[in-house]
Formats: sequence, structure tokens, C-alpha cells
Amino acid sequence: MSPGRRLTVALVGLVALVVVGWFVKDNTSGPAPSSSQTSTSVAVPGASSGLDVQALSKLPAEAAKTWKLIEAKGPFPYPRNDGVTFENREKRLPQQKSGYYKEYTVPTPGSPDRGARRIVTGSEKEVFYTGDHYSTFVVVDVNK
Repeated sequence: MSPGRRLTVALVGLVALVVVGWFVKDNTSGPAPSSSQTSTSVAVPGASSGLDVQALSKLPAEAAKTWKLIEAKGPFPYPRNDGVTFENREKRLPQQKSGYYKEYTVPTPGSPDRGARRIVTGSEKEVFYTGDHYSTFVVVDVNK
């Protein structure tokens, strides 16, 4: 066999090996976990909602203060508005029966009113944060 022919056979064999290896790898490994399915966030209540998970420490400092008030059951800065049922009219959170979610104000420094920031809790210990008055939410990992 000529040297050129040997080189061609070797290259074809190498390409075949790469293709076979690629198919074997794709068929034996499961799908890559999404950010809400990683081992550190699976234990976070609400992580299965498909929303991004955010550490409480990465949210505005006022969110952590509000969370401490929620854990202590108050007193809240807006007692007529904090701890009331959140109806999820925007349908941004998983659908649940009425009364499942409660909302709490996260004060916005310099705002003349309650501002747009809220923490919403679920009956199964889920904690969600919105900084834009219910347009978007993240799941909050309160342990980080």
C-alpha cells in the first residue's frame, strides 16, 4: 500500500472514531442540568418552578431585612399591605389556589410610596422576589 493510501485510510479511520465517540457520548450522558436543577438549588423550595434561583445575599439589602421580619412574623412597615394574599393575577408564579401566596413590601430607599419591590412567599416555604412590581420573579435561596 502506498504512503498516500495509508494516510487516507488512517484519516478515514480517525474521523470514524471521532464520530462514533461523539454519538456514544451523546447517548450515554443525560441532559445537562439547568441552573434550577443543580445539586445546590434542588433543595431550594420553588426551584422546580423554572424561575432563576438567586441568593438572598445578592438581592438588595432591604430584601434581607424584609425576610428577617417575615421570619419574626413582623412588625411590618406596611401592616395593611404586608402578609396579605398575593393573587398571582399576572400568572408569573406557579398556579396555586387562592391564599397560597402572601406578599411583603421590600422598601425602596428614596421612594415616596411602597415602591415596586416585593417578596412573595408560598405555603410550601417558597420565597420569590420581584424588583419590578410582579413583572419578573426569581426564586430566593434564603440560605445564601
